[in-house]
Amino acid sequence: MKGLYCRAGAEPKFVIRETTLPEVLGSHLVRVQVKACGLSPLDLKLLDDVGIKRDLIPVGREVAGVALQVGAKVSFFQPEDEVVGILPLDSPCSGLCDVIDIDEHYLVQKPEKLSSVCAAGALRDALCAHTALHTHARVAAGHTLLVMDGASSFGLMCIQLACYHGVKVFTTSHSPQQHAFLEQLRPSVGVQDPLVAKVIPVFNGPADLLPAVLEETGGLGVDIVVDSGVRLQEEESEEAKLLPHKHDIISVLGVGGHWVTTHKDLQLDPPDCRLLHLKSASMSFLNHEVWTASSAQQGRYLHILKDIVEKMSAGVLRPQPEEAVPLYEATVIMESVQRRQKKKAVVQL
Repeated sequence: MKGLYCRAGAEPKFVIRETTLPEVLGSHLVRVQVKACGLSPLDLKLLDDVGIKRDLIPVGREVAGVALQVGAKVSFFQPEDEVVGILPLDSPCSGLCDVIDIDEHYLVQKPEKLSSVCAAGALRDALCAHTALHTHARVAAGHTLLVMDGASSFGLMCIQLACYHGVKVFTTSHSPQQHAFLEQLRPSVGVQDPLVAKVIPVFNGPADLLPAVLEETGGLGVDIVVDSGVRLQEEESEEAKLLPHKHDIISVLGVGGHWVTTHKDLQLDPPDCRLLHLKSASMSFLNHEVWTASSAQQGRYLHILKDIVEKMSAGVLRPQPEEAVPLYEATVIMESVQRRQKKKAVVQL
């Protein structure tokens, strides 16, 4: 049985290696035949920070498949159940193996209507969106939300989840094609009003962001901002110029607002902190890996996963379709994903 692994170094290398499973299944483990596996960039710095140091790091953690065998003390699943889940950071298994062993507390039942490819491809982004909006921002009906880069897979999940809860959503677009896509975004069920109240183009520069948000909110600013990256200095790469400056984000926040950032190394200067203080606003860092890195709220994590797959099955969350690739292309595809040339990939086994 083969699996995909990463050999860490100055330039990560992805290799396929033979792997075996123990003959005796652990009492709380579920043996799963993998049908689809999502590929996302490896955060090698995070693995080092939490003390996970290996010569070969397993690749592919979002999996969907069928339970083949369950351990003696497994209470949630039976053989032939369709399951979906995210392997923990310290998992010895690659999700791209035909068969893997995974603890039952990292799995939930997959609804019959939901395809394995869709579940594996969208689970990570949906978990990020749920964590950002519910765990950090405490979103509620009547709030206003600004989602940066709404056409990204993560941004799209934030928009759909927020609209489901009665939130007024604004978003930014990074190209004319993304702008048209977001303008035409409609829910799959119910009233067919646009999901986004205002799409703000930033592909000619982010200067229009603050005036547009203040105009739409009557000068009050938004209750919540969720970014997809932040520009710390004025002069950076062409790609970074599409990102908002940290001062712009703080400026669009209303009184008592909350900023959820995905920027891992964000630094706020004293004037930024002063502006946050004047608005009595707050900010938090989005690290969705905390759910599998800590067992303190494992029950809540499983509840979130179950809620996500049920919303995907019902059409509330509709991820951008990902074309599944075969296993023999996994190495090349993963290299593109790691270099951020491709945001997401799904391998069908």
